[in-house]
Amino acid sequence: MANDSFIGWMTRIQQHMETALAAFLPHADTLPPRLHEAMRYVTLGGGKRVRPLLAFAAGEITGASEDNLARVAAALEMVHVYSLVHDDMPCMDDDVLRRGKPTCHVAYDEATALLAGDALQTLAFETISAPMAGVEPANQLAMTHLLARASGHAGMAGGQGIDLASVGQALSLPELEFMHMLKTGALIRAAVLLGALAGKPLSAEEKDRLDIFAKRIGLAFQVVDDVLDCEADTATLGKTAGKDAAHDKPTYVSLMGLSAAKRFARELRDEAFAALEGFGASADRLKAMADYIVARSF
Repeated sequence: MANDSFIGWMTRIQQHMETALAAFLPHADTLPPRLHEAMRYVTLGGGKRVRPLLAFAAGEITGASEDNLARVAAALEMVHVYSLVHDDMPCMDDDVLRRGKPTCHVAYDEATALLAGDALQTLAFETISAPMAGVEPANQLAMTHLLARASGHAGMAGGQGIDLASVGQALSLPELEFMHMLKTGALIRAAVLLGALAGKPLSAEEKDRLDIFAKRIGLAFQVVDDVLDCEADTATLGKTAGKDAAHDKPTYVSLMGLSAAKRFARELRDEAFAALEGFGASADRLKAMADYIVARSF
């Protein structure tokens, strides 16, 4: 796939998601206006939309409609954004910059940030549980269950809990991988699987191969994040650079070294590619997304 073709597709989906998210979110002047303004502030006008892009890419394998994919992708992005709002608060990472602008608790206040995150989380489930054309109710229930598992104690929230408990601790590579499988990888895995499930049914073997792809690329995403935190500046990242080292957090760079971490990310991408063998051209977007995720820094 030509690079300019992929960039064009990515830009189109990002713009489509901005419109879709704006429609799914409450209008800023709906009561209570401060809460709804904060929800729109943190969700719109920023971010690469990696999880929505993965959902749309996976949907090409099963012929999912753009309407279904926009609904699934919006729910994923709402969960992701709520986690960022809470992660940035003083009780956790206490950060002041996200997506190139002041974090929610700085722009508003801590109570509003907490409520905005809570409201985005529940709106995500309201969004994904609404009827989708061509998706059987039982399958949609399974999709909602998958998002819940990826978001909660067995996924993102659980990984964040491990992360907070690991500050200043010496983790082994398997322990670090387990933490990131939950904290970052679970929602990326959900993005791939939910995008595919929004279309025609998959065989058990096809689901397994997509699951392998999603797990590998989810881990690669975190490895590259660790590299970027070490190498990129704040302006490039849109968030505070070097905060992992400043907070004495275990990372792939601190455990493996910079060169080894970059090599590991490329190996994970190659394993992700191998899992897509047999899907043919319908998996080209997913392969391009894997390249994009790993090539963010090298």
